[in-house]
Amino acid sequence: MSILRSLFAGQLPQLVMFDLDGTLLDSVPDLAAAVDKMLSTLGRKPAGVDKVKLWVGNGLPTLVKRALANGDEQLPLDQHLYEQAQQLFTQFYASQNNLTCVYPKVYECLTWLKQNNVKLALITNKPKQFLPSLLKQHQLDSFFSWVVGGDSLPQRKPDPAQLLWVMAQAKVSADASFFVGDSCNDIRAAKAAGVQCAGLTYGYNHGQPISLETPQLVIDSLEQLIF
Repeated sequence: MSILRSLFAGQLPQLVMFDLDGTLLDSVPDLAAAVDKMLSTLGRKPAGVDKVKLWVGNGLPTLVKRALANGDEQLPLDQHLYEQAQQLFTQFYASQNNLTCVYPKVYECLTWLKQNNVKLALITNKPKQFLPSLLKQHQLDSFFSWVVGGDSLPQRKPDPAQLLWVMAQAKVSADASFFVGDSCNDIRAAKAAGVQCAGLTYGYNHGQPISLETPQLVIDSLEQLIF
C-alpha cells in the first residue's frame, strides 16, 4: 500500500492540490535572474541564487520587497521605488523562463494520479498572469482542473482561502483532500483548511527543514506518494 493510501484508509484522496515553485518546478534560477536584472537596473548589487532561494514563497510583491531590502523585512521602503522595482521584475521575469525545469518524477506522479481518477489542482502564490505560458512550456497544463494564482483571490497561502475555494469547486470535503508543497506557507495553509499534507525536502522553505512544520508526510520525491 502506498503511503498516500495509508492516510486515507486504503483509498486514494478524491482531490490532490499541488504547490508550484519548489514542488513541481525548480524556478529559482529564473526568479534570481529577474531579481538581479531588476536590482542592477536600479543601480544595486545583484543578490544571487542563494539569497533569492531564501526569499521566495510568499508571492511576487514580497519577493521584490525582500530583494530591495536585502532580506530585511523591517527596513522601510520608498513606495515609488517599490512600484518601479515591481514593474521591472514583472517585465524581466515575463521575458525569460529558460532556466526553470521540472523536478524528477513530477510527470509520473501527476499522470498516475490522473489515471486513477484523482482530481488535481494547482495552488501557487505566483501571480496568475505567469501561469498559462509557464505550465504550457513545461507540459503541465493538461493535468489540472483548477489553477489558482497568488492574486486569484484576495488571500494567498498561508491563508487557507485558495484551498477552500478549490475544494468548494471540486465538491470534495477536507477529509478527502490532500495538499503537497515545499514551504511553511503550504503546510500552514493545509492545516488551516483541515487538509492532510506532504512536505517536500528539496524545495524552498527559507532555509529551514520542512519537517519543522510537522506535515503528515515528509518526502524526498513525489514518487513516494504513489509507490
